[in-house]
Amino acid sequence: MWPTERQSRVSLAYIDRRFTAIRRELDLDPALTLHCLRHSYVTHLIEYGNADRFVQEQVGHMYASTTAIYTSVSGDFKNRILADAIRRFNSLEAP
Repeated sequence: MWPTERQSRVSLAYIDRRFTAIRRELDLDPALTLHCLRHSYVTHLIEYGNADRFVQEQVGHMYASTTAIYTSVSGDFKNRILADAIRRFNSLEAP
């Protein structure tokens, strides 16, 4: 997968084994996988305001709908977006 300083490659299987060992050592939920980290990465990119297309390209998705499946934004983020939308709507109303 990735070249090392010894010119060999670090395999996905090796990374997965190491992640599993660390997860067990820290007594984290066995449901936590490397793929969960990918979902978290997408969510954080969205919550920090990165453009949807940028996020889509970061994870190599062909369709935005696939990237949307990965996104699990927090309640705080949802509330902030809703409050911003209400504020914009209210500013459009005639005084």
